[in-house]
This record gives sequence, structure tokens and C-alpha cells, in this order.
Amino acid sequence: MANKKIAVLFGGQSSEHIVSCMSAANVIEQIDSARYELLLIGITEDGHWLKADSLEDIRSGTWKDSRIEAVISPDATKKCVILNDGVNITTVKIDAAFPVLHGPYGEDGTVQGLFELAHIPYVGCGVLSSAVSMDKLYTKIIVDDLGICQADYVPVMSWRMRDDMDGTVRQIEEKFAYPVFIKPSNAGSSRGVSKAENREELIAGLKEAARHDRKILVEEMIFGHEIECAVLGGGQKPVLSSGVGEILAAADFYDFEAKYFNEESRTVINPELPEGSAEQVKKAAEKIFNAVDGYGLARVDFFVTGEGKVIFNEINTLPGFTAISMYPMLWEASGISKNELINRLIGLAFERSFV
Repeated sequence: MANKKIAVLFGGQSSEHIVSCMSAANVIEQIDSARYELLLIGITEDGHWLKADSLEDIRSGTWKDSRIEAVISPDATKKCVILNDGVNITTVKIDAAFPVLHGPYGEDGTVQGLFELAHIPYVGCGVLSSAVSMDKLYTKIIVDDLGICQADYVPVMSWRMRDDMDGTVRQIEEKFAYPVFIKPSNAGSSRGVSKAENREELIAGLKEAARHDRKILVEEMIFGHEIECAVLGGGQKPVLSSGVGEILAAADFYDFEAKYFNEESRTVINPELPEGSAEQVKKAAEKIFNAVDGYGLARVDFFVTGEGKVIFNEINTLPGFTAISMYPMLWEASGISKNELINRLIGLAFERSFV
């Protein structure tokens, strides 16, 4: 019986492009080559889809020199990738897709919509789940209905901020004392996120966040442990949550540089927390995953205060798979190796129903 062919997508048009490439290299390394044949598709930062030849090309970045375009057809009767080398156009039938894409145009329901149109099984959350989880504002609206505590916030539209910055700042200052956090509603890996200790920093943070999204959240400062929990399952498979991990950021907060390029940032698996709070995190993670119609995988992030109060932060439907990413580390600590984890995720993709 021929091996199933999996199209692995990586890169993408978001500000997390480089993280996606790092994640994809680790995912590809763990996919069982005895069971699956891979077709590697890299998406450049300006949205050009290219066929990559090897794992080494992804790690070196030379995949961007490819002369072969590779795009997934939306035709549900074809279920194929169209290859164009400038002279010949050929098609390759695929059995499933693994989008190792972070952020907008990859984790937000857009590429998931393409897979749905093509009736191609795919790894990870569906269109609705991806879209609402990517948008922090709408995630908060959903979590508000679950009775799970979360940081208080003020939504800011970039057009209103540009028209009336003074009024926007006054609204925030009437609600919160400094410091506050400013976040683009649709961004990941802490891109565009900043902490403001005063009005000047708040204005600068709002302008920076507006570079990443038209919707912005300003949140109260939460003092506590930064905790993450991994979720796996969905559909006919029970939803499982891992143990918890703590982020010990080298910077003032866990921004993009601290996450991926500061070697002093550390993660601790199963940290000491106030009694009962780890189990509360696990239950809340499963509840939130189900509420957003999650499928396959997600990482759910919380704060745990010194008194043991659990406060939801955000959910990531395609968490990082880099060498230092918490999602695979949490499952390894729970007894599921990276190889087994990837195989389970692909298995869930084939169980997905389009009806």
C-alpha cells in the first residue's frame, strides 16, 4: 500500500514567518517517513507559494530560491497541489495537509477555508475555531460566557485612535492604573505587544500595535505565574490536557525576542503552584478549547496569582514547535514523544469529517 502524501505548509505572510520555518523543520523531522511521503510548500513573506526540496533547505532558508511554484487547488474533485516550473504544469495528489503556519493567513481560518473547499483533511483547528481564537477580542467575548476569570480589557479600534488619540488614552486611563499591556487583537508570538508604564509609552504602544492589526486590546496588569497548558484531541477522540508549564522570561515580559532569541528565558515543567491551581488550569483549558470548537491541538495560556487565582490569557490553535516551544515539551513530560504527538495529530486530520 502506497504511503499517504502529506503537504506541509510553512513560512507565511505573518510577522511570525521565521518562527513558522523553525517549527516546520522540527515537525518534518518527527513525521514518520515509513508511513508518510512529504510535499514541502513554503510561503514567502509576500505570499509566493514555492516547492521546497528538503529539510536542509528550510533550515538554511534556500527554499526561497526555488523556481517551482506549488499551490493547493480548491477543486474538491482534484485534491491536489499544482506545480509550475515555468515550462511544465503538473499536479500531485495529496491525502492531507499539515499547516505549520503561525499568525494571520495561516492560523486564523484563512488557509483552513482552502482545505475545506478542497475537502483535504488537515491538521489542527477548523475555520471557526481558528478565526475566533486568533482574534483575542472575540476569544474574550466567548470566555466571558464560560465564567472563567480573565484580565479586564478595553478594546481600541485603530481608526478611532487615529481620529482621537487623546480621547482613547483618557478612556484607558479612566479604566486602569499603569502599567497596562497593549496587544494587537490578531497577532501571535507577542508581535506588537508592549507594556506601558505611563501615557507616553501607552501612545507609543498603541501606534506599534496598530501596525499589526486594526483591533487592539489594552489590558490590566496581572501579577502572577505565566502558565501554559497543552490540549490534544477533539471529534471522536476525548480532549486531553497536559500538565502545566511556567514561563520565566528573561525580559520584562515574554515578548518575541525573549521567546525565541534570549537564552536566559526558561521554561519549567510542572512548577510549584498554589494547591489545586494546576488542576484548575487543566479543566479551564479543556473548557475553553471545547467552547471555541477546537480540534486537534491548542495551547492555552493563563496567569496564576500568588493566592492561586487562575486567570485566562489567550489560546493558540497552532502553537510553536520550535526547539524551545512549550507545547511539545508538555506532552513529552506527559509521556507522549514528539514523534507520537505528530502521528496523533495527523491521525486526527484523517478522522476529520466535512459533513
